[in-house]
Amino acid sequence: MLGYILRRLLLIIPTLLIILLVNFVIIQAAPGGPVEQAIAHLQGVGGGAVGASGGDNPQGGSRASRGLDPKLIEGIKRQYGFDKPAPERLWIMLKHYAVLDFGSSFFRGAKVTDLILQKLPVTLSLGFWATLLTYLVSIPLGIRKAVRHGSYFDIWSSTAIVIGYAMPPFLFAMLLIVLFCGGTELNWFPVRGLVSENFDQLPFWGKVADYFWHLVLPVTSLVVGGFATLTVLVKNAFLNEVTRQYVVTARAKGVTERRVLYGHIFRNAMLLVVAGLPQALVSVFFAGSLLIEVIFSLDGLGRLSYEAAVARDYPVVFGTLFIFTLAGLLIKLVGDVCYTLLDPRIDFAARGA
Repeated sequence: MLGYILRRLLLIIPTLLIILLVNFVIIQAAPGGPVEQAIAHLQGVGGGAVGASGGDNPQGGSRASRGLDPKLIEGIKRQYGFDKPAPERLWIMLKHYAVLDFGSSFFRGAKVTDLILQKLPVTLSLGFWATLLTYLVSIPLGIRKAVRHGSYFDIWSSTAIVIGYAMPPFLFAMLLIVLFCGGTELNWFPVRGLVSENFDQLPFWGKVADYFWHLVLPVTSLVVGGFATLTVLVKNAFLNEVTRQYVVTARAKGVTERRVLYGHIFRNAMLLVVAGLPQALVSVFFAGSLLIEVIFSLDGLGRLSYEAAVARDYPVVFGTLFIFTLAGLLIKLVGDVCYTLLDPRIDFAARGA
């Protein structure tokens, strides 16, 4: 098992290299880079005109640079590192990334590492509590639906699950804001930020209450879509195990239904749930939180990466991409390890994985 983990960790390196290389090539071809945006800003041109002039080209000028001193243009390119050819820029970036040096933001005046560490607590808060709440709701609900399959409870809960699955998280978030943030007579929850402005003056338990008070709506918005898929997965996994021979044998021996359910079926049924855990974590932590962060004005990694992509802030784009990819690969590895702990019959190392 240790050898398998070491091989997987070593495979992370070429995977990161390939992803960074592909995205580097794509970004180089994208129009409206930082050099063109700086030139457009000097000329007083809006951002919409920048994208029409083509990508950054350190070997020549563009329509946006007409009328400016060529020395000024070269100075701008040198400031953003575009005075070097693309292969050299890629090599410099990879050497810095090898020591976790992501450089400095083009437009924020701060190191990318500092920006990531500053925004990370917000994304972790959303992801951790949304994932925890999703599993705390979905697993018991899925088990109960499996036990009472075909009953009225199963039918009406399935209806609620289908509605939750069909409603996008951002739409549900807007509905919650309208209902509970002053859109009606109810004004129970704050609509922006992770904590209140007077957070530092609050006592310890006041800070805890204020923190969770701000998390209620964004976390609920993330949970709605996630718990639907997981609940159906848990139910189907239990229904699939109920008909197995070992369950029939256990019941024939007089084992109580609760013991059969939680002592025999639960462990095998959870294999499918654990297998889907890495993807669920990646989706909630990084993909699903973007719109929620924007809607609730939460300054997290999702919002940071989106704003960096729009502004062509390449160091921030690649830094957040590196963190997202590395976290996704590590979470996948942890999921595989948990899979083997639940079912010792599974041995990835024996398969030469």
